[in-house]
Amino acid sequence: MDLLVMLLSLLVSYLIFKIWKRIDSKRDQNCYILDYQCHKPSDDRMVNTQFSGDIILRNKHLRLNEYKFLLKAIVSSGIGEQTYAPRLFFEGREQRPTLQDGLSEMEEFYIDTIEKVLKRNKISPSEIDILVVNVSMLNSTPSLSARIINHYKMREDIKVFNLTAMGCSASVISIDIVKNIFKTYKNKLALVVTSESLSPNWYSGNNRSMILANCLFRSGGCAVLLTNKRSLSRRAMFKLRCLVRTHHGARDDSFNACVQKEDELGHIGVHLDKTLPKAATRAFIDNLKVITPKILPVTELLRFMLCLLLKKLRSSPSKGSTNVTQAAPKAGVKAGINFKTGIDHFCIHTGGKAVIDAIGYSLDLNEYDLEPARMTLHRFGNTSASSLWYVLGYMEAKKRLKRGDRVFMISFGAGFKCNSCVWEVVRDLNVGEAVGNVWNHCINQYPPKSILNPFFEKYGWIHEEEDPDTFKMPEGFM
Repeated sequence: MDLLVMLLSLLVSYLIFKIWKRIDSKRDQNCYILDYQCHKPSDDRMVNTQFSGDIILRNKHLRLNEYKFLLKAIVSSGIGEQTYAPRLFFEGREQRPTLQDGLSEMEEFYIDTIEKVLKRNKISPSEIDILVVNVSMLNSTPSLSARIINHYKMREDIKVFNLTAMGCSASVISIDIVKNIFKTYKNKLALVVTSESLSPNWYSGNNRSMILANCLFRSGGCAVLLTNKRSLSRRAMFKLRCLVRTHHGARDDSFNACVQKEDELGHIGVHLDKTLPKAATRAFIDNLKVITPKILPVTELLRFMLCLLLKKLRSSPSKGSTNVTQAAPKAGVKAGINFKTGIDHFCIHTGGKAVIDAIGYSLDLNEYDLEPARMTLHRFGNTSASSLWYVLGYMEAKKRLKRGDRVFMISFGAGFKCNSCVWEVVRDLNVGEAVGNVWNHCINQYPPKSILNPFFEKYGWIHEEEDPDTFKMPEGFM
């Protein structure tokens, strides 16, 4: 009898040990953000609308209509007067870039951000176990990741990933790579470096679907320090709750919505197809279908399903009826579900004013929810994959992020992709602690009373007027 009791006790103890072991291993798979550092280029690289017009004017392939089209795009974009561009733009060499221009631009960015984030957290470069670098439009040999390793003399066994051509959604992809590594390896430190190289990617032709990209992108970048070390969890800022990636590359129209190619004259640029809004909407909806059940309470999901059922019953035609009333098409697609029941803050990719407006409409967000994205677009422009971190920095600088809050990140990219994730704020984040916040120097000026571009007041043709006297071309422009 005693032997039987002993065996049962051992069996129970073994089961308890296995259960505890499994729970304990799950805890080591958490993905935390320890810190992040966004890049603020020097003021001598600052670009206003007037200078943007001067840069465009240097393109001798443009006709009057294309020049007016581009300036209208700039003043309507929501981008302000203090964004940044690469140095070769100020030297008048944007149409004659060298490989060194792109490398120097990236070197200036990563030396600034990586050095600051490591020093602030008292972490040596040799302690980094995983390095993920994403820069879509520059591919060098050795790679950018190898250049970072060489500069900081990192360990020879560091796990390295160098992502190119992943577009504006590459930040979330990089986080996904780190998250999956953390599932296998315990007690690791990871560094995600995200930026875009504009220097070698200026389009010098006159194709309207390709010149638009020249107006949208600005210089920037971010270095993000992540860990799954339990000992560092109390120092962490955010904890990853879930992440969903949606890729529609198998659909030809989505694949061709945003493509780098040559125009008829052989000039290389990024073609933005008219199918882009439809491709983005489709990817966004499919992404929401997957992530919504993961982030919203059951009560809201049940309410949404009940509303759908009632709507379907009411819209069903009566028996024998041959006429079905068709609803008028709308400018956007509303999700019809209240995301604020599970989400406190919305970190939206600053792809442009239209992108922010469309997501705001779809998720039924108010101006308070959209303010971080709008102000980021105004102050820093579209910095490609790194833009999400500038938006997050704005929320932090405004003291919006409190312990337990959830932040919903949404990004889009060529392919066509929509990637999203949810972060939980681990501790209250006060601007006093955020010594490295890129917004510290100007946060008190935001939001401004108006973000209307000054060129709206200067030129009547911006208001669709046709009086030629309101638009005088510079002397010598053909």
